Amino acid sequence: MRQTVAVIDYGMGNLHSVAKALEHVADGARVCVTSHVSDIRQADRVVLPGVGAIGDCMAGLVERGLDAVVRELIGTVPLMGVCVGMQILTTFGEENQGVHALGVFPGAITRFPNDDVDGQGQRLKIPHMGWNQVWQRPHPMWSDIADGARFYFVHSYRLQDTARSDVVGVCEYGGPFAAAIACPGVFAVQFHPEKSQHAGLQLYANFLTWDGGC
Repeated sequence: MRQTVAVIDYGMGNLHSVAKALEHVADGARVCVTSHVSDIRQADRVVLPGVGAIGDCMAGLVERGLDAVVRELIGTVPLMGVCVGMQILTTFGEENQGVHALGVFPGAITRFPNDDVDGQGQRLKIPHMGWNQVWQRPHPMWSDIADGARFYFVHSYRLQDTARSDVVGVCEYGGPFAAAIACPGVFAVQFHPEKSQHAGLQLYANFLTWDGGC
């Protein structure tokens, strides 16, 4: 019986581009974009996407009763968070006057400072948009992806103060921030794999075979 991958639809997210990227590497897996609790619970793997503001994303989850479902899934099936989908797995986001998130990972999502500069003293643009390198820490999800591979980012807020043991990928933009975090059964990234060409597709392919271990 082929495995099913549920992409959670809660009214916010780059759902169809994520689903198409997963289908491209699916190798027989069925990819389902859904907001139905039963579909999500029955899936073999789950992707939590997200774009926009953390407050809107949390509101969309809560309104559909999907916040409890995501918490329920932790440690039971492999779960992958993407972009704001990563942010809402943390404890708190300062955007939208402050938002309490799902609390899977410790730490707060804070805005890039307006006065950050690069190595040449030039003020960095916000949002952080475009290609940037991700430096890996050992994790099976990085299989066949070179350390320092470039991924595509679009974000104004980032995670800096989480537990070091949870950080498995680091990016530099006016200082280091967490580009990827993980715990047993969960892997989440700040960048967009579906926009990151070969490295992003490889990451999704790895997710389809990942057993949830660290």
